[in-house]
Amino acid sequence: MNPAAPVRSRRGHGRATLADVAREAGVTSITVSRFLREPHKVAAETAARIEAALAATGYVPNKQAGVLAAGTAPAAWGMVAAIIPSIANSIFAETVQGLSDGLAAAGHELLLASTGYSTEREEAQIRAVLGWFPSALIVTGRHHTPDALALLQAARERGTPVIEIWDRHAGGGFAQVGFDHARVGRAMAEHLIARGHRALAYVDSGVAEDFRAHERGAGFARAAKAAGATVRTLVAPAGDAFDAGRSALRSLLDGKGRPHVQAAAFANDHLASGAMLEARARGLKVPRQIALLGFGDFPIGRQFDPPLSTLRPPRYEIGAEAARQVLAALRDGAAPADVDLPWELVARGST
Repeated sequence: MNPAAPVRSRRGHGRATLADVAREAGVTSITVSRFLREPHKVAAETAARIEAALAATGYVPNKQAGVLAAGTAPAAWGMVAAIIPSIANSIFAETVQGLSDGLAAAGHELLLASTGYSTEREEAQIRAVLGWFPSALIVTGRHHTPDALALLQAARERGTPVIEIWDRHAGGGFAQVGFDHARVGRAMAEHLIARGHRALAYVDSGVAEDFRAHERGAGFARAAKAAGATVRTLVAPAGDAFDAGRSALRSLLDGKGRPHVQAAAFANDHLASGAMLEARARGLKVPRQIALLGFGDFPIGRQFDPPLSTLRPPRYEIGAEAARQVLAALRDGAAPADVDLPWELVARGST
């Protein structure tokens, strides 16, 4: 998943220069500089050539050099950059806290960016944070655009530790700290089957680039079919997760308001909580008429009657372990290691 295109025209320090980009694009360095500052002032055809040259060379602007040239103090030395899908989601918030706690203890600061589950946005953010030449770079998951992969590969070749978090998949090109989401999906299906439920559903995330939720769904479906259970997969509608969970539950009912399935697993606890609220509003008995299983172990799930069964991921531990791997790499010069962290299926009254 992580082959990277070679980065051309390097100087001795390993970084592509403005002149390298200009040579690749067939323009002057002044034109490249103008494009980076004010792209709207560069002709479209020229801009396209420069963009292609930026991707081919792996060039990132040196923000520290700009700061020094302006006569102000550099702010990025001792800084570790992390790119996550969302700062609004408590799952990733706890991971960020684990990272921050681990790095702060060693005198490092955290630079944070949020992609909004967009690989294109992630690519732009990788290019931006690498312009500050951070001590290390942490990204979420293993799914990246080709140009983002090239940037990550180039950073690692320059000696910058790169770690992918929230994922653990054999054959990855970078160190990974996380867990196997397909395996989690399998455990969710096996839990419901062990409780006697044979007609199952998985309600997937409505976010197209929520790759980890999709992988859990695929693992869930495979395990259900292997056990001889029936399985239906549906995608939650976009928008508020609680409303989407309510809508998903309605989709699992027949014309008389009776469930088509015995149990449903959800991509996250917020979707499952919406389904719990809808079941209660309709007078459906959980788990007797339909069992519900979430992912994330959000606090709200424990407030229902019955409380929500869920899969508890190592949210804080992922950040703390990634910080340990970064600090060890910076201290010893060794490449970060792959770490498979444990998770727990928490069986409560809803299943």
